[in-house]
Amino acid sequence: MSRLKTVRMKDVAERCGVAESTVSHVLNQTKFVAPETRARVEQAMREMNFHRDSHARRLARGHSNFLGLVISDIENPFYPGVIKSFETAALENGYEVLLFTTHYDPARTEQAFRKMIENKSPGVAVLTSNADPGLPDYLAEHGVASVFLQSGGASRLKANIHLDFPNGVSAAVNYLHHLGHREFALIAGPQNRTSHFAYREAVEAAMQGAGLKLRVIEGTNDVAGGEKAVQTMLSAPGFPTAILCSNDLTAMGAIRVLTKSGLRVPEDVSVVGADDIPFAALIQPSLTTVKMPRARLGRLALEMLLEIMNDEEGHARSVVLETELVIRESTGIAPGKKGSPAGLR
Repeated sequence: MSRLKTVRMKDVAERCGVAESTVSHVLNQTKFVAPETRARVEQAMREMNFHRDSHARRLARGHSNFLGLVISDIENPFYPGVIKSFETAALENGYEVLLFTTHYDPARTEQAFRKMIENKSPGVAVLTSNADPGLPDYLAEHGVASVFLQSGGASRLKANIHLDFPNGVSAAVNYLHHLGHREFALIAGPQNRTSHFAYREAVEAAMQGAGLKLRVIEGTNDVAGGEKAVQTMLSAPGFPTAILCSNDLTAMGAIRVLTKSGLRVPEDVSVVGADDIPFAALIQPSLTTVKMPRARLGRLALEMLLEIMNDEEGHARSVVLETELVIRESTGIAPGKKGSPAGLR
């Protein structure tokens, strides 16, 4: 079995009988090299399987070719699409990705940023909702460009992406309202996370705009949280006919307990998730959900990082990504209502 061997510029120079600087000039096209010599050096590099050390070259210039990507939880099905699109865009632009997961632990988040600074990373996308407000300034002090999610406005070396929750949420509430639903509940995510707080605000505003009342139960943003929230509702009077959830995993847990308790989805209760993870279209019934543009989010974060890194003044901007309602089988006409309400297709 053959072993990989590191080939240095010095090795190529010795084989060709030229100075190491000549090999460097051939590689970087920094000085004229006689055609015959250039051809000999290039042939030797191919035969010796020589690869330039782009990481070392970037370090010599003051930064590495690694861009950071910070997420909350690798097990959350929302993130693979984000990671894939960010990494694909990074590779297209000659960068590699350092991936960090925080598990909602501030200490792990701080450790990730220290690691990126140690590695001289020129930029990082922080696509988690539990980042410390002081982190953008900390990164800027070390010359690191950053893109944050749901984190105020833009500033020097710091961009921000806002998810337009009101757009998709309003569509969901209006749709359910037209289906005849008047009794609503929200299984909200932990309110110490900015994205879940913003989602709850969007739901409450949409309900208020439609003149509807809302019962809110705070969950844990996972299947178990959806199960527990529905069990709590079942033990109380006035069960809702429509349940909105902070994400699709919560909705899946809610549907599971509803079904086990003998309630039918959507005949007795309509359920709406959020995110539109791949499983949302595969479960039974398939899940109506407020779609978050995962692939666009990852690529946009990378594009915004490059904008900052290529701007001498470190100018950054804020961008709004719209959400949208995806209608599937988990929502239907409210119990007791016959036919399709006016204006509903």
